[in-house]
Order: sequence, then structure tokens, then C-alpha cells
Amino acid sequence: MFVTGLVLAAGRSRRLGRPKQLLPYRGATLLDATLRTARACRFHQLLVTVPGAAEAIEDIVDLRGCTVVHTPDSGSGCSASVKAALPEVDPLAAGIVLLLGDQPGVQPWTVRDLVSRGAMENIGMCRYTDGLGHPLWLGRSVFGELAMLRGDKAVWGLFDRHPDDAFEIPVDDRIPLDVDTWDEYRALLDQDQDAS
Repeated sequence: MFVTGLVLAAGRSRRLGRPKQLLPYRGATLLDATLRTARACRFHQLLVTVPGAAEAIEDIVDLRGCTVVHTPDSGSGCSASVKAALPEVDPLAAGIVLLLGDQPGVQPWTVRDLVSRGAMENIGMCRYTDGLGHPLWLGRSVFGELAMLRGDKAVWGLFDRHPDDAFEIPVDDRIPLDVDTWDEYRALLDQDQDAS
């Protein structure tokens, strides 16, 4: 089954005051760490969305093997990134695995479990020990709806509108940290330090 990985990294980082994609992490950047995970998943196609004016990201982050999708309207939320990426999704793709560019703690085996289940169902999410989270599986049958979404959390609305078509995969761990504030960045660094 042909699967496209989509890493959303077009956020404007308003609360941080600087591009979170470029925050130092594990000897590179936060986005580099997420892309390493995405590459380990061996997607047939890997897309990464970046803000409209993303020269610094493209100069610093290792984007080899990725199709870069510029999202000029990135300030209007994640749905703008998804809409910008949809035309780039390979026609052979059965679906998209949606990953957050500021969430490097997702494990490749979680993605594999999600994709295995996605082969049979339309939309899916991960049920961690402390709640629901990314990555998400979005089958080709919902691409039309994805193109119509607006706002930051709009993708989650698909699960509310199609509860009978949605699945959850259990993940025996907490939701991986994502970084929107300096406190969350420090928590990610502390968690990484504790693990080593």
C-alpha cells in the first residue's frame, strides 16, 4: 500500500517569538528530529509544509528526500497546511499519515500500527495512556473534506463527523510532547535528558 507522510511544519511560532522548527534539539533542529522519525517510517512519499517565507528553514534543516510545500496562509492553522499539501499527494497514495513537525517523540512502530489499520479503514488516531493524539491516518476517501477545512483543529472535526469510520490504535505511552511554548520546549529537553 502506497502511503504519504505529511509533516506539518508551517507554524508561525507566535508564542515562542522565533521559528520553533529551528530550535536546537539532539544536535540539529526540532524539525530535523521529526524528519528523522518520518524517514524511519519509510513512507513512499514524504511531504513537509513550511511557512510561505521559509528560507531559513530550507537553508538549515536537512530536507533531502522531502517534497517541500510552501504554505503562504500558514497563519490560519493546520488546515491551511493540509490543503496546500493535498495537490502534492501522489495519486497512488491510499492515505496520509499526518505528523506534527514539533513532535519528535512519535515512534515509527506507532506509525506502522496506524498504517496497518488504515489499510482497512478511513480515518484513525492514536489513543495514548493520557488521551488522543497524533499521528493521524487520513484515507483517500476524506481528501475532499480535507480540502474544505478551515482552522487549526479542523482535522479533528472529521473524527466527530465520522465516528463510525474512525479507529483508534492503542499506544502504551503518554502523548509525545509538542512544542508551542518555551515551557514545553524546556520540558522536551528535560525529558530527553532523563531518557539518556
